[in-house]
Amino acid sequence: MKQEFPDSFAAYRSCRLCPRGCGTDRTAGALGYCGETADLRIASASIHRGEEPPVTGNGGSGTVFITGCTLGCTFCQNWQISQCGMGRVTDSDEFAGICLKLQAAGAENVNIVTGSHAVPAIAEGIKAAREKGLGLPVLWNSSAYEGVSALDLLRDTADVFLPDLKTLDSGIAGRFFKAPDYPEAAKAAVEKMMDLRELRWAPARGSASGGDSTEVLVSGTMIRHLVLPDHLDSTREVLRWYAERAMGKALLSLMMQYTPVQREGDNSQAPGRYVEEQEYETVLGWLDEFGIEEGFYQELVPGSDWLPDFNRRNPFSSDLSLPVWHWKDGFVQ
Repeated sequence: MKQEFPDSFAAYRSCRLCPRGCGTDRTAGALGYCGETADLRIASASIHRGEEPPVTGNGGSGTVFITGCTLGCTFCQNWQISQCGMGRVTDSDEFAGICLKLQAAGAENVNIVTGSHAVPAIAEGIKAAREKGLGLPVLWNSSAYEGVSALDLLRDTADVFLPDLKTLDSGIAGRFFKAPDYPEAAKAAVEKMMDLRELRWAPARGSASGGDSTEVLVSGTMIRHLVLPDHLDSTREVLRWYAERAMGKALLSLMMQYTPVQREGDNSQAPGRYVEEQEYETVLGWLDEFGIEEGFYQELVPGSDWLPDFNRRNPFSSDLSLPVWHWKDGFVQ
């Protein structure tokens, strides 16, 4: 019997949610380029304490990791779920329950990770969660490889956008993502995000009663960028674009956590080492050169601790994450 989907899932029928525009009818059970049908699959949900201060706040970020991806980076740290299908189908009721469980556990927000290919289902799930009492900001944590029309569908869903602006070099994008159009698509997406939400802060949960002054981002855009070893020119171009087009309208977060991922059959020649001290200092110098003062950058602490394993109930180290839901076990707290 053919599965029935709500009218809001119409965008799946000839899917063009992302710039690849594969046109697949995902409601018929066919897989899009993202590797997913119209069913929403989730791999993990947890209270995560390793995000930027205005995302983590006092209580941690309520991360929900979605299975599948529109981009498929060869160096993806979450490759088990983005490219290998690890996850479980959930309906809007279970999704809402996950969001509410995160709220009850003290999360500052609901942080949707890599959901660009699942906008209709996630919007439906967030709507259901809000009807049941969800009062947290919703963060849209993405690769920035998404269509402007798909972002319009998030107008009533996402409060904060966390795009990872990976590169503005079409050669790098073609080599590592098979998406030479990434730079133009990502710039358009980030511009749209900044138009949709102005920067706004609020006290973190527990701040009023606890007497501290911790604030979290409840509206706006924070542009992330992962520095790639041996590709500093790409980072420089991203910083230049941010200074010219986004500074004052969005925050910047520079990530130094690149970790080599060894996968069988990978011929992309992705960098096989960590960011080095000299590269780190060079990038920090560019922040001064471009007059970028508002934002965040990671300390240089190389190591494989950044790599999650979504086979485990807690995919991350215990000091970073408290699991709430896992694709193998369901609710775990």
